[in-house]
This record gives sequence, structure tokens and C-alpha cells, in this order.
Amino acid sequence: MPDQLPVFRKNVPVSWLFKMAWRDSRKNRSRLFLFTSSIILGIAALVAVYSFSDNLQRDIDEQAKTLTGADLIIDSRKEISKPVLAMLDTLGDQRAKEQSFPSMLYFIKGQGSRLVQIKALQGQYPFYGTIETAPKLAAKQLDQGRNALVDKTVMLQFNAKPGDSVQIGKVNFAIAGYLEQAPGQSGIMASISPIVYIPFKYLKQTGLAQFGSRIHYSFYYKFNQSAAIHLLLKKIKPVLDKEGMDHETIASKKQSTGRAFQDLSQFLSLAGFIALLLGCIGVGSAIHVYISEKLAAIATLRCLGVSAWEAFFIYLIQLTFIGFAGAVAGAIIGSGLQFLLPYVLKDFLPVDFTMQLSWGAIFQGIITGVVIAILFALPSLLSVRRISPLNAIRLSFEQVKLKADPLKIIVYLIIFLFVLGFTYLQMNSWLQALIFSGALLVTILIFYALSVLLLALVKKTIPKGIAYTWRQGFSNLYRPNNLTLMLIVAIGLSTTLIATLYFVQGILINKVTISSGKDQPNMALFDIQDDQVEGVNALTKQYNLPLMNQVAVVTMRLEEINGKTASQLAEADSLKKKEPENGDNQKRESSSSAFKNEIRATFQTQLTSAEKITAGKWVGSVNYPKDIVYISLDERYAERIGVKVGDKMLFNVQGMMIPTVIGSLRKVEWGKVQTNFRVLFPAGVLEEAPKFHVLMTKIPDAQTSAKFQAAVVRSFPNISVIDLGLVLQVLDTLLGKISFVIRFMASFSIITGWIVLISAVRSSKNQRLREIVLLRTIGAKGTQILSITAIEYLFLGVLAAAAGMVIALAGSWALATYIFDAVFTPEPLPIVLLFSAVTLIVVITGMSSSRGILKHPPLEVLRKDS
Repeated sequence: MPDQLPVFRKNVPVSWLFKMAWRDSRKNRSRLFLFTSSIILGIAALVAVYSFSDNLQRDIDEQAKTLTGADLIIDSRKEISKPVLAMLDTLGDQRAKEQSFPSMLYFIKGQGSRLVQIKALQGQYPFYGTIETAPKLAAKQLDQGRNALVDKTVMLQFNAKPGDSVQIGKVNFAIAGYLEQAPGQSGIMASISPIVYIPFKYLKQTGLAQFGSRIHYSFYYKFNQSAAIHLLLKKIKPVLDKEGMDHETIASKKQSTGRAFQDLSQFLSLAGFIALLLGCIGVGSAIHVYISEKLAAIATLRCLGVSAWEAFFIYLIQLTFIGFAGAVAGAIIGSGLQFLLPYVLKDFLPVDFTMQLSWGAIFQGIITGVVIAILFALPSLLSVRRISPLNAIRLSFEQVKLKADPLKIIVYLIIFLFVLGFTYLQMNSWLQALIFSGALLVTILIFYALSVLLLALVKKTIPKGIAYTWRQGFSNLYRPNNLTLMLIVAIGLSTTLIATLYFVQGILINKVTISSGKDQPNMALFDIQDDQVEGVNALTKQYNLPLMNQVAVVTMRLEEINGKTASQLAEADSLKKKEPENGDNQKRESSSSAFKNEIRATFQTQLTSAEKITAGKWVGSVNYPKDIVYISLDERYAERIGVKVGDKMLFNVQGMMIPTVIGSLRKVEWGKVQTNFRVLFPAGVLEEAPKFHVLMTKIPDAQTSAKFQAAVVRSFPNISVIDLGLVLQVLDTLLGKISFVIRFMASFSIITGWIVLISAVRSSKNQRLREIVLLRTIGAKGTQILSITAIEYLFLGVLAAAAGMVIALAGSWALATYIFDAVFTPEPLPIVLLFSAVTLIVVITGMSSSRGILKHPPLEVLRKDS
């Protein structure tokens, strides 16, 4: 005995604390596994995401040159003036140029057509990396005749082969080869906007570079000395800004690509963090039960001379090692899972992904796991310090009542700050992190208050004449040292997070779904010139197709907002940043894009069914030339460029300046299949301006679609046809992949939630052991004991699941309304299934825990427990 218990020792050796922690854990390892299992998947998710992010950033850094293809790229969305064009032709040591635009590609052999992105290329671009083709020499032979490189997916779709002919505009090209990979293009982009390369010298002959064509001008440069790029940009930037041109270097490409995928990494990390939060609930609930079961042993140790802090450190050492083991297991699983993420996300990645272990991510995951294990175990562990030796005799019949512990309050504050800080690292916004953490705290408090209210109601409202099994089942909810509070919080919060993940997944997917009802058009014709309108309408009627939506589109540029040009507004914005107390125009940070990009507007007398006035008044026509022109803006566009009703905007419409006043703001349903515009003019202003037209119709079947598209391309090669049925198919594929990514990451949280839910219920098994033994000793039947257990867990499951579902529905509605700007209409069936599943798991798990005890004699059960 003296070598085991420090009864007469003044200072206990640290080694003895470790020895006691090890010995005490030997018969409790199955219970402690519940503790560590709760955090394994959360750590696995985080390590997988961190490793993936580290490897992706390394690949982006290493492949930035290949992504860009040049040292400097200068872009413009409008035709460039001759003086600026002359300047651009003098830059760099090597140069290339490209004009790209959407157009129809017609396969002469198969008579099929498809909207593609035409890239007319001149020069040896890319200077870094290659345009990957099959055969490999096809890219080098592109400029040796009327050749074209056609995206591989389009070639397969129309069963085309190298050597076949395609028509682009008025010119036929021979397919030189399959285009497998272009610089900076991912698999998803190839599906949405397939690329076709043609030699630049044949662009004019196609007849496609005319008014209304949405041409993107790109100039590529290679420099022998990279240091010259910075000096050059500093010199020509004023000219580029004045012309509304953008530029990109390898360094900026590296930053923008990394930033874009940082958002993806943050989403994945947040999904892993939610799984970890659920694991934290499991840690807290499992340790609460474990320490509750150890009160008698701790009180006995106190009687034998172990101090309060020594008892505390025995269990802290034990749980730290168990937490470390769980974190290491999670890190190992996460390191393996990271090799799956590239396959899940391969269509979204712009680089060739290389996989290797990230020791930094593994170390970060292990540290996070250990910190979480200790932090969330501390509130229960701190109770060990306050257990008196007298509890060894009182504990069996008297509930332990402890006064408020200041250290516990500090620990709870540290936990909140930890969650807040970790959330900030994922969201990069203190406001969003505070809202998320605050919402989590409020949810926990709601469940806690709900469980307290439940206990009070059950205690006061149980009818006296109720059957024994029901009375006993309800009484179990408020017996001394019960787990009702912990179980309701753990089960309810798990249900809330699982249900919210499911609902938000549906919101995200439904938000980008295009409606395709009976009265919705499924084909759109763009770039119809004034002299082609009658011919296109006649051709449409010839195929017995309806003219469902026909609008004129006028291209213009924004010159001034409230009398200020882009440069003046930029200067004003810089002053505003120095004077934060003046809140006007704080949203003008992105207004420069409004001046750089061309605006496509239309005119009409009445609003469409997809538009609704939210501010001001819509004026549908201008009757006299001197009348004020009141325009209507999409409310989101107005917010982005920082304007409101009553502000003045000056537009340049093909050289003619048209002053306008914002008369109204509109909410536009962009998801509806019809022509929608950010800027809407009244009738009587733009009718004589240069314009092109858009026609929308409905095609009854694929055969008619193919014939009609072929007829349009043959008669009007400049017109672009978008088969919305094909777009829907591409979107379905894209949404399927996005949905898989969301479900893949959500599965970590959902599985962890089920583990926590089951472990929370199973943890209470030993709390009921003595009570069940006593009931059996006095003659209770097994069926009665199971009925009592079923009633207790049914009530717990129903209440916690119902509260969890209500909070999940409210939270999902708030997210849909205020974050995603979507309508939340949940389906009743998933709600019922989730509610039933949670309740059923709680009841079955609770009953199975008790059923095992009923198979053995009471004395054998008591011996096992002791």
C-alpha cells in the first residue's frame, strides 16, 4: 500500500501521478474511447483540408508561370484606340495577341452546332507551358493554314475527328487536333465555355468582328528581365486606367488564384471545424459522465491523503494522453483523406495537383486536438478539486452540490474565445466570426434553459394516478446526478448542426437551379443585327417556334456619377478612407469596374414578371426630347457602385452623351430564364442608337433544336445560339459535382454528430446500472425496466430533436434570407425523417445499453461495476 498511495508523503512525485493515471485508465478505456472518438473525425477533416491547402498553394506558386503563360497580360473589353495600340505593340521582348468572343461552331460533316469561345491567336503564346493537344504537334501547326484546335469534349459530343471541317462565321476551318488543356483553364470551365483556337489572320474573314460582338482583347508579353515589368507598369498604368484596361502579371496571378482557392479552403476548413465543434460536445458530455462516475473513487483518494490538485492532475494527465491519441489517429486518417480531396475537386483546380504529406498540417491538427480535448474536458475536471473526503460516505445517497467556481467561468470564457478565434481564421471576418460564435452560444443556452424548464414541468405535472412505468420513466429525468441537462444539450445541438448542414446544402444547390417550366423558353439567339430581325423571326416561325421574348440591347459606357469621373471618384474614395466618420459612398470601392466594363442596357415601357420596384418609381417612357430621362437600376448593382434614387449618371452611347437620373431600383430574379438587365431605360430614348437584338423561344425536342440551330448558323453565321437545355445539362453536371463536394465535407460533421449522439446516450449507461439492479432485486420485470428506459429516452429524444429541428429551421431561414438572398422552403419529408431518425437512435441506443445489463444476475453486474 505505501508504494501505491502517498498517505504520509508531503510531496507526491510526478511519476506517481502518471502511474495512477495509467492504472485507473485500464478498466475504463472502452468508456474513454467515446471521449476520443468524438474528436477523431473532426481532426481528420481539418488535417485533410490543411494538407490539401498547403499542397495546392505550393503548386500554385510553382505553376504560376504556366497558369499565366506570359510575364504580362493586358486586357480590354472594348476596342483600343490607335495611339494606345501603337504603344502596346512596342512593349516586351516577345509579344502575342488574342481576340476572344463567343460564337457558334458548326460541324459540317455531322451538321451539329455548339456555342463556344473562339480565340483568335497570333504569336507564340503561351511563352511558359504549352497548349496541350492530340496530336501533340497540332498547336505548332495552327498558324500554317485555316486550321482550328477544338475542345476535346465538344469533339467527342459531335463525334468529330482531326481532319473534319468546321464553320466559324463565313470561313471553314480544318480541325488540326483535339484541344486538351489551355493555359489556366479548369475542367469545369471547359464544360461551360469550351475553347476553339483559330489563327488571328483569318478573324476578319469570318465576319464575326463587328458591332455587337462581345470581343475580349488580350496582349501577351515576355520580358528577358523580370525587373523591367514593375517599372514599365508604373509608367503605363495611367494610360491603361484611362482606357479602362486591366493588367495581370505572374505575381498577381499567383495572388488572385491563391485568394480564389483560399475561399474554397476556408469553406472546407469551416465544414471540418463544424465537425470538430460537434466533437467538442462529445468531449464535454463524455467527460462529464466519466467524472460523475469517478466521484466515489476520487473521494476515496482524498480520504487516503491525495490533495485536491493531485486528484485533478491524475485525471488531467489521463485525458490529455487520450486526447493526444485521438488527435494522432485523426491526423493519420486526415493525411490519408487528403489524397481523396484532389479527386473530389479536380474539375475545379487550375493546376496539376501533386500530393505529399504536410507535416505542418499534421502538427497543427494534433495541437488543435489536444487543446480541444483539454479545454472541453476542463469544466468537468475542475469539479475534481472540490470533492471532499466526506463525499465518500455521502455520495451514495446525497447529490453533490458545488458552489460557483471562478476557474470554471474563466475556462468557459477561454473556450468561447477559442471558438471565436478559430472561426475568424476560417471566415476572415470578425463580424461573421462573432455572429457564428454568438449564435452557437445562444443555441447552447436555449437548450440548457429548455432542459431546466423540462425538469421543472415534469416534476410538477406528473399525474398521481399514472402507471408505474410512466411515473418511473418521467422521474428518471430529474433524479439526483441525472444527465438530462447534458443529454438534451448534446442531442439537441447535434441535431441542430446536422439539420442545418442538410438545409443549407439544399439552399446552395437550389439557388443556382434554373427553372424550366412549360412556359419558360429554352433557347436564346444573341447578336441579331437590325437588318436581320425580320429574317430571324421568319425562320423561327418557319419551324413553328414561338417568339417568346424579343428585346433590343444597346451597348454603352458609364462616364460620370453625380458629375464625377472614375478618376475623381477614386480620389474622393481615398479621402473617404482617411475620414471614416463620413459614411457616404463607402461602397464605391468597386465602382471602378462600372467605368471599365461595357454596359448592355435595354428600353421598355413596362417591367417584366421577373422585376419588382423596391425604391422610387418606374417611368416607362420619355415623351419630349428635353424631358429628364429616369432610368431603373438593379438594386444589387446600385449598391455595388454606391448610388441611390435621385443620383445622376452620364452614359456614353456610341459617342453620344445621355444624362440620366436614377428614378427607381429593381429587384431582379436573375434565375428566371429571360433577358434581364442591370440598367433599364424608358422608351423614347435609345430607339435610334446602334443596337443588336436578343430572341428567346421554346424548342419542343432535340431533333428540332439541331435542325433550327443548323439553319440559323447557315443563314446568319454571326448569330450566337444558346441551347438552354444543354446549359441545364452542364449545370446539372456542375451542381452534381458541387453537391458532392458539399456532401463530402458535410459527411464529416454528420457522422461525428451521430457518434456524439450515440456516445452521449451510451455514456449514461453506468448511471442507470445500480438503479436497474435495485429494481430487479425488488422484483421488477425486464419488460418493465425496458419500458421505463424507453419512456425516459423517448421523452428526451422527442424534446431534444424537436428543439434542434426548430432551431435548425429558424437558422436556415435566416441564412437563406440574409446571407444567400434565397427563398427557404424546406420539404416536410426530410424534416420528419431527420426528427424520427434522431429520436429512434436515442431510444434504441438507450434501451440497448440497459438490455445488456438485464442478461446477467444483479450480483454479477454489481461485481463487474466494482
